[in-house]
Amino acid sequence: MTRSDGTIRNTVWEDVALRRTRAAADPDADPRPVALPADWDEGAAEALAALAPGEGPVALPRLAEGWIRRLAARGRKLGVLADAGAAERFAAALRALLLARRGAPGAGTWANDPKAESRFVLNLPAFLDGDGFDSTGYAAAVRLGVAALEIMGGAKATRLRLGFADLAGLLAGLGLDYESAEARSVAAAIAALTRGAGEAASGDLAESLGAREPVALIWPQPPESTPVPGLAEAARAALDGAAGAPGLRHTAILAISAPDAVEALLGAETGGFAPAPAPTRLVSTPDGGVAEMPTLAALRAGPDAARLLAPRGPEARAGMESILRPWLHAAPAVAAPAEAPRPAPKPRPVAQPGHGRGAVWKVTIGGHRVTLRTMEGASGLEEISLSLTKDGAAFRAMVDALCHSVTVGLAAGVKLDEYVQSFAYTRFGPAGTVEGDPAIHRASSVLDWAFRRLALDHLGGRVLPDPTEEECGADHLGTAAQQLPLLPDLPSAPAPAARRRALRLVG
Repeated sequence: MTRSDGTIRNTVWEDVALRRTRAAADPDADPRPVALPADWDEGAAEALAALAPGEGPVALPRLAEGWIRRLAARGRKLGVLADAGAAERFAAALRALLLARRGAPGAGTWANDPKAESRFVLNLPAFLDGDGFDSTGYAAAVRLGVAALEIMGGAKATRLRLGFADLAGLLAGLGLDYESAEARSVAAAIAALTRGAGEAASGDLAESLGAREPVALIWPQPPESTPVPGLAEAARAALDGAAGAPGLRHTAILAISAPDAVEALLGAETGGFAPAPAPTRLVSTPDGGVAEMPTLAALRAGPDAARLLAPRGPEARAGMESILRPWLHAAPAVAAPAEAPRPAPKPRPVAQPGHGRGAVWKVTIGGHRVTLRTMEGASGLEEISLSLTKDGAAFRAMVDALCHSVTVGLAAGVKLDEYVQSFAYTRFGPAGTVEGDPAIHRASSVLDWAFRRLALDHLGGRVLPDPTEEECGADHLGTAAQQLPLLPDLPSAPAPAARRRALRLVG
């Protein structure tokens, strides 16, 4: 049990059993002591380490109380919360929402960063219940999020950013295929419920603080029915409630933002309405390796997980966005990552079988830590990235630029084999012994290791022999002047017309 102190006394935190662990926000950072609810997973621990400023110990109750009490006190001062009783009920509701992993403000609020854009996210799978979906609890959470955002904006913001996450996980938990008509009706009803409850809350604030906007009944027609009992009726009731408001406080409320560490803290596995990348994920193992484990969505989906969570192409996401876009006050500013950001597993990986997602390799080359991340799609390898920890910013920027160029080239039709032929056995530091890759023992450069590893994983297990020790030595790397430019020429891409035909529009 938690120990009562000035931060958690007389709150729900007094009765919450915590566990201690060590977690790091970044694979290369030193782990820090973390205390969080006993039944929360390691992904939440890593997210908590990312949300807490500094490098010392962090406990969820103390960190959360920082922003909860700050919002409650400010809300009373601004008149958003009428009195001390309203402020305490507001704080208690935020604690309950967080403990249920149903919702929380974005990372900027946790860090008390006044320059960060305020956002509030609701984790859709956390509202699953025995009847399907807790529409009443969800509507209440939307209203709470609107009040919190009004306080974060100093009661001056006209545009709020309240959104939801992990629609794919919710649909899997309901046994619905992401691309089915039934799934899209559920998604539209949830968006309508969010819009209606949010605008009704804005209307309530307008009554006490003053209206800025008239009510405009320009919503699409919500679904008449869905496979989830009561959801369509709840959406219609929320819209009717918004229509009866005397005016609105805000011009915009519902918006899908790019995910941050808060989604991971809540247990959301995908950002916004993105499809799930796969039914499995990479996790650390006690022996220092990594293993594939079912995602939370797969556990909810049960025997149908492989079918419901199979990788989807960009057209699936675009189809879902076309259903939801009319309900959004603001469409996603960028194509949100398929997964909510999570730190990569820290142990050295072993080769992972392809499942339409990606892999992470962490090795040491000549004493320099290197991380290779790949992402696969239906047609094979689609994206690569390399991270180096000990080299200068200029060198890292060049490697980042090269990886981006390779990713663009792959999308435009350049074969991976051409990149392997261009970059394998290139020579520049760091070079030398490779630790952490059971198949490659020496490399003449970071690119040499990376592209020979890609050949093993994505070109039918093609084995390219290690360079000799002499070829990896300083005498063969040359001076700094002789090494420039560090990166070889890219293989030729298709002609511009061919590239244009190969490009796909991704929402």
